[in-house]
Amino acid sequence: MPSLSESLWRRNRVLAEAALEHSFVQGIASGELARDKFAYYVGQDAAFLDAFCRAYALALAKSPDQDGLVAFRELLDGAIDELRLHRGYAARWNVDLHQAPDPATSAYTNFLLAVAALEPVGHIAAAMTPCMRLYAYLGQQLAGQTKPESPYREWVTTYSSAEFEALAQRLEELLDRYGGDHDRLAVLYRQAMELEVRFFDAAGSV
Repeated sequence: MPSLSESLWRRNRVLAEAALEHSFVQGIASGELARDKFAYYVGQDAAFLDAFCRAYALALAKSPDQDGLVAFRELLDGAIDELRLHRGYAARWNVDLHQAPDPATSAYTNFLLAVAALEPVGHIAAAMTPCMRLYAYLGQQLAGQTKPESPYREWVTTYSSAEFEALAQRLEELLDRYGGDHDRLAVLYRQAMELEVRFFDAAGSV
């Protein structure tokens, strides 16, 4: 019998496939994505990751046991490492990491922070897991098709790494462990996946 996290992922696989086939994501693999679109995405993702880190911090504070404290601390550290990657892009390509959030980014960050502030830790995990699992999936799927000369290869390398997969699995384990109201968990997971696709839509339409 599949775990809760596996079941939720399978139920939302169509959205994961939509993200993989998205022109923005495919442009990363081919290297043909316009530099200004990627720069815009990096700036928006920096705003998103700031909220993601804060949501991890709130989940850490709500953790009912020490294992949760340790796990959410490790996940928070991983998100901070992602912000360092973005600072590297900013330095090389003159990316503005302090852009005003666009509507898609604001919708996602507002959703995350509201869940993190108002709901129990298992529900927070359900709202955050789609980002981690989706990016691990995208990185792993793109790893074999990304052209060596793609200027975005570092993005693929980061999200296809064993280290990132381990973080995604750690968050899924927390979702399975803490759980919550199953109907609510399904709604939160689905909403986060939909917001992920909207995030790529916004970046691709710049």
